[in-house]
Amino acid sequence: MKEKRSLRSYVWMYFIIFTVFILVLIWLFQYFFLASYYQSAKIRDIRHSAETISEEFDSDDIQEITRQLAFDNGLCILVTDSDGNRVMFENNMGSFSVFNDDLDNNWGRFTFQMRNDLKKQNEEYITRTHKNEHAKNQEIFFCTTIKSKNYESPLYLYIEGSIDPIDSTVSIIREQLIYITIILFELAFIVTLFISKRLSRPIVEITKTAKKFGEGDYSVDFNTKGYREIEELSMVLDNAKDEIQKVSELRKDLIANISHDLRTPLTIVKSYAEMIRDLSGDNPEKRKEHINVIIDETDRLSNLVNNLLELSKLESGNMELEITEFSIHEKIHDVLTRYQLLVDNDGYDIKFIEDEDRIISADEAKLDQVLYNFINNAVNYCGDDKLIRIRQVNKPDVVRIEVIDHGKGISKDLLPLIFDRYYRDAKYKREVVGSGLGLSICKEILKKHNFAFGVQSEEGKGSTFWFEAKIANTQA
Repeated sequence: MKEKRSLRSYVWMYFIIFTVFILVLIWLFQYFFLASYYQSAKIRDIRHSAETISEEFDSDDIQEITRQLAFDNGLCILVTDSDGNRVMFENNMGSFSVFNDDLDNNWGRFTFQMRNDLKKQNEEYITRTHKNEHAKNQEIFFCTTIKSKNYESPLYLYIEGSIDPIDSTVSIIREQLIYITIILFELAFIVTLFISKRLSRPIVEITKTAKKFGEGDYSVDFNTKGYREIEELSMVLDNAKDEIQKVSELRKDLIANISHDLRTPLTIVKSYAEMIRDLSGDNPEKRKEHINVIIDETDRLSNLVNNLLELSKLESGNMELEITEFSIHEKIHDVLTRYQLLVDNDGYDIKFIEDEDRIISADEAKLDQVLYNFINNAVNYCGDDKLIRIRQVNKPDVVRIEVIDHGKGISKDLLPLIFDRYYRDAKYKREVVGSGLGLSICKEILKKHNFAFGVQSEEGKGSTFWFEAKIANTQA
């Protein structure tokens, strides 16, 4: 596989290409487009001079204005009357000027021709180019009319100017261009080396850190300094590292807990199966008792596997909800009937604190799971008083259901993690056997419904698990 170029080499290469492109443009303009650009600029200056003379012709300073325009722009300016008599003449081109030659041979004939062309074309002005044989350069001639209050007939303004760049100026510019090219290219080479190194350094550092992280070193820090995008990338990678580290720890806990939860019933099943084979096979009563233990442990294993499968479906988004509308009172009363044996036989005090009945919209079977898990969790950790309360609090658009116990409570450090699979406080041991996935399943079900949920707890005082179910549209 062909080795890819580094970012540093790409930055250097593109910067050099950009510099060469700029230099080529400069050389093209200086060598190939300088003459045409000079010509366009000269024509523009001549037109501007003609407009100024036309506007200021009747002013007292017209002679000075014309002289200054001729000097500033290297022009020869002639104004005649309709008979060709000279009214004003300013020459800054010297003896090489066409207008400065003999009137009969050149000046008169040339101006007469331009004047006739201006009349024929009926234009505001005309321009002509002409090769000056004396000066050996290309010239432009401009002709237009001027209206003056001192003359009945319109006057004619003629302007002559060279449109070839001055050779000495061009030579100096091109000589300077060679030095500028050399200096600019060397400077670009040095600057691109510096910039490419500076741009690539933080990326190289992040790559090195990422390699260590990929090898399993979770102690790395992506806090790379540099430009804003690199710092934002560092923050994202740091957050991703923390999440991956958390997932890795959860995976270890998950494997450890599942291994424990699977090993215990499997050991029991094996032990009782051996007991049936070796001891109680011929004793109907003991055989039945031992088989019931095997069945119970098998149910427990089946429950664990089913919970794992259900959690996997919920997290992958493959579980579809069957939304229906039902009474919150009927739902909670129905759930509580299944805890009546705990109330009658084991002394649990489980009561429902009602608010006005509401019709909610949810997947009824999934909401059953949430209620069972919350209440089972309260039963497991309710404390010596065995008091559990399910409280309904009506709000404008939702019904808040709270499951309250007076047990040991949950430590503050554990509260943000309590809904993660198999996460529990190491100080507290479960007194009732369970899969350890109940709260994780509740979390995924409530997220699927877009219901708000959470837990409030204080160590030594108990916990309150809650969720807010949306009221059905029929009551909106």
